[in-house]
Amino acid sequence: MDVILLERVEKLGAIGDVVTVKNGFARNYLLPRKKALRANAANKKVFEANRERIVAENAKRREEAMADSQGIDGKVLTLIRQASNVGALYGSVSARDLAEALEADGKKVLKSQIILDRPIKNIGLHTVKVALHPEVSVSIKINIARSPEEAELQEQGVDVMASMFERDAAGFTEDYDPNAEPGEIATDAPAEEEVEG
Repeated sequence: MDVILLERVEKLGAIGDVVTVKNGFARNYLLPRKKALRANAANKKVFEANRERIVAENAKRREEAMADSQGIDGKVLTLIRQASNVGALYGSVSARDLAEALEADGKKVLKSQIILDRPIKNIGLHTVKVALHPEVSVSIKINIARSPEEAELQEQGVDVMASMFERDAAGFTEDYDPNAEPGEIATDAPAEEEVEG
């Protein structure tokens, strides 16, 4: 299906471009969200008549997004969540959680503007893209930890999970008997021969 783009769409085109897309993408995404019009003669005339207004509105929205991005770009959010010993979260951190955390910090961002390929399911530092406008996107850092102390260590660059495993490994020693047969359990004292008498 051929459509006329009403705003810049990443990996597709800019305002006014006539592009060919799959029917489902046009019907389910572009047309309902008013990002495009079907490319027929009547719509082309309507678009050309309103091109200046559409471009001006887009420029105004872009300027507002640029102003909003100043307070969000590079922001570090710390989220305290419960997690297992190997760092897997009980649950996950989604775009909604990040939007709520930004709102609590005084920044208004819609959850649809937060670009997550999949929910975050482990502790650590994560970089997330926020698209405030099709032409304006910023990055925020998410620090997910089990405690405020752990979050501080992660901010300093300490890999909390690696250091925990190093600590566990340092306290563990295994007895080694060079004469033991495979599968045999090592004993503490050398074996004494039994004497029948």
